[in-house]
Amino acid sequence: MSLSIRDLQLTQVTGGRRSPSSTAVPDDDSLDMEEGTRLLDSYDDGDDDSGAIEEGMRKIQVSVTGMTCAACSNSVEGALKSINGVFKASVALLQNRADVVFDPILVKDEDIKNAIEDAGFEAEILPEPSNAGTKPRGMLVGQFTIGGMTCAACVNSVEGILRNLPGVKRAVVALATSLGEVEYDHTVISKDDIVNAIEDAGFEASLVQSSEQDKIILGVAGVFNELDVQLLEGILSSLKGVRQFRFDTTSGELEVLFDPELVSSRALVDGIEGGSNGKFKLHVMNPYARMTTKDVGETSNMFQLFRSSLFLSIPVFLIRVVCPHIPLLDVFLLWRCGPFSMGDWLKWALVSVVQFVVGKRFYIAAGRALRNGSTNMDVLVALGTSASYFYSVGALLYGAVTGFWSPTYFETSAMLITFVLMGKYLECLAKGKTSDAIKKLVELAPATASLVVKDKGGNIIGEREIDALLIQPGDTLKVLPGAKLPADGVVIWGSSYVNESMVTGESAPVLKEVDSPVIGGTINLHGALHIKATKVGSEAVLSQIISLVETAQMSKAPIQKFADFVASIFVPTVVTLALFTLLGWYVGGVVGAYPEQWLPENGNYFVFALMFSISVVVIACPCALGLATPTAIMVATGVGANNGVLIKGGDALERAQKVKYVIFDKTGTLTQGKAKVTTAKVFSRMDRGEFLMLVASAEASSEHPLAKAIVEYARHFHFFDENSLTEDAQNSSKGSIISAWLLDVAEFSAMPGRGIQCFIDGKRVLVGNRKLLMESGVTIPSHVENFVVDLEESAKTGILAAYDDNVIGVLGVADPLKREAVVVLEGLEKMGVRPVMVTGDNWRTAQAVAREVCMHKYICMCTRICIIGMGFLLKDCLSDFNH
Repeated sequence: MSLSIRDLQLTQVTGGRRSPSSTAVPDDDSLDMEEGTRLLDSYDDGDDDSGAIEEGMRKIQVSVTGMTCAACSNSVEGALKSINGVFKASVALLQNRADVVFDPILVKDEDIKNAIEDAGFEAEILPEPSNAGTKPRGMLVGQFTIGGMTCAACVNSVEGILRNLPGVKRAVVALATSLGEVEYDHTVISKDDIVNAIEDAGFEASLVQSSEQDKIILGVAGVFNELDVQLLEGILSSLKGVRQFRFDTTSGELEVLFDPELVSSRALVDGIEGGSNGKFKLHVMNPYARMTTKDVGETSNMFQLFRSSLFLSIPVFLIRVVCPHIPLLDVFLLWRCGPFSMGDWLKWALVSVVQFVVGKRFYIAAGRALRNGSTNMDVLVALGTSASYFYSVGALLYGAVTGFWSPTYFETSAMLITFVLMGKYLECLAKGKTSDAIKKLVELAPATASLVVKDKGGNIIGEREIDALLIQPGDTLKVLPGAKLPADGVVIWGSSYVNESMVTGESAPVLKEVDSPVIGGTINLHGALHIKATKVGSEAVLSQIISLVETAQMSKAPIQKFADFVASIFVPTVVTLALFTLLGWYVGGVVGAYPEQWLPENGNYFVFALMFSISVVVIACPCALGLATPTAIMVATGVGANNGVLIKGGDALERAQKVKYVIFDKTGTLTQGKAKVTTAKVFSRMDRGEFLMLVASAEASSEHPLAKAIVEYARHFHFFDENSLTEDAQNSSKGSIISAWLLDVAEFSAMPGRGIQCFIDGKRVLVGNRKLLMESGVTIPSHVENFVVDLEESAKTGILAAYDDNVIGVLGVADPLKREAVVVLEGLEKMGVRPVMVTGDNWRTAQAVAREVCMHKYICMCTRICIIGMGFLLKDCLSDFNH
């Protein structure tokens, strides 16, 4: 569907005249977008090629452990890019993850893993990358058994049949082994089509194996001893299509490598559970949950290190600062035990544990970096603390030999490591919070689904609960009222209203009937539905939204490239400055540039200069430079996703400062998206209560949101009177409210786009808009019409009610503005950003809402908007808007 300038009008409220703006219209080719286009494909038209993968390339995600700063991520990125066949590599420090695009002909998964490990880091290929941008490899090689061949003519016949099939690139048949090898595009032809073609020719056929392989990680409950492990291994060994498996008895995780052409993931789970007679219970391990578990483990480990370092460092600090002022303790610490005093022995012992046991991770990381010819923040920590520690040890030994005791600085080393570990712990906490957006998006999808089981004739024979990650295209799923839809699909039975606000941003429920498309993760409100799953896994809309957020968080803003460059030369620069500091203060002291009184007791110029040098190194240790930009990107994209805004990445954020216009949808964005009755005017001899009871009785059978608002308003008026109507009461409506106080209704019928019609006490009741009454032959008096116009001009929708073909009253339904709407728009205008409102509502209501939010110049009336993801995309430019 193409959106042209004819569908868009920009109008000033002031003056009340509608005049089209002067708008630059791009070429038609740039505006056309095929209907049904995938969510992420809409975002591929930018400068950023993060989502684009060339044909024949493959993309994988790798979990990288051991990175501590930007220098580490640069080192991993460099190692990956040095592999022949790697097209693109992007490393995200905060997510501890790398995205690699490569040529599978030249590079294997293990080559990528080995390259990262050779760089000194731990790597794990993530089994189920959710990035929907990865194009599936179409060509497979399948091996088939072919029975009934007796001579070379049979072989030629089968080969000829196979080679003529669409999607088959190559086919070779061997008479001696009764095997055929077929290279085919599984996106064009399936294995069953190949088998059927062979059988139609008069031969027997079945698939033995294919070149395709998939990996699934399952959580297994019920394994308690070695016999259970052997039983599990025996079941897996007997299952057709299982190639490799590994069971971790500690975590209870089972990793299975299988041939998806022979066995599906659900059949695999059913086979294991059935083979154990129900002893084992399996569930699919969500990859995001596994990554979260790793993050929690890393945070816990860092806290343990920090707590141990703090526990050992506090006594060292007290020995140096507090104990000399307590006579009894001072005497004990000065007591000589061998060549050193007791205080020196205690400090040396405690700090040695901190330096080499607790602080071992810094030496390991620093050594790893130096081996790869790079430097990182761990080098600075190891250098600064080692200088302080080994100087103190040297001072003790020098004093024991010569009798000249210089001051020691053991507490400096211990406290530095403690403070750095505290920073690392806080960093882990911050990194965990930045991934909250992904967690919340993942939680939108239900964990289980109700699968409708059918026999071969298509008749329903039962239901069973399955893991939502095991849903397959074509499955029939039952969705109860109040439940989340487990997958994208099409309604095949039932009707209901579905809340799709998590995708579209529109709070008004959407009616779903047979053949209506539905989106996984949305909420079924009222009736039961049967849906046929059409898109699962990475093809689902929710997965693509998650993928888009992930891609945005992995992206690097242009300014970050400069930060990475600075980080690459930061450590050598700091070490150089520290050496100049040492040299400067030492030479300055020797030549008398500062008084000798500045020196500590029993100190010398070298020690004094060394302390300044160590300070330079230590102050530079925090790696805020490399973390600031990616943290900002992750937080911004995460907060945006939680609020229904998809941000493509760091580049988009950096360019946001140039935004001149912000386009707002009216319903649910500027307004609350919740219809409420605000006015009830009677134009007959009925009293207010009778009028509301009549209208509510007629609307009670309707599922429309406006009908629910009317029934709820009337119910509270009937029981509590109008003054008791509260916002909480408005929100408490659930389904159709049919109570004893309502009148009996006959021949109810809903008329889409107009209203409803029914009969009460044998007389026709109409509730709806002008069109409904006019089509039904009901005359609308001029004073009633004027009242409805007044309602519309005050941002309300007028609903007319007629009884026995006479207008009896009007209800005013409003969608109140959000309290913060005016503040937000005023803030944007102060920033020089011009707000524009988009609505499909009538002109009077749009004008009234614009007046309420003080949007006097910028209104956009749009009749066709292309919905994508959580918002909308206007294809028209606003570059030359005439204000």
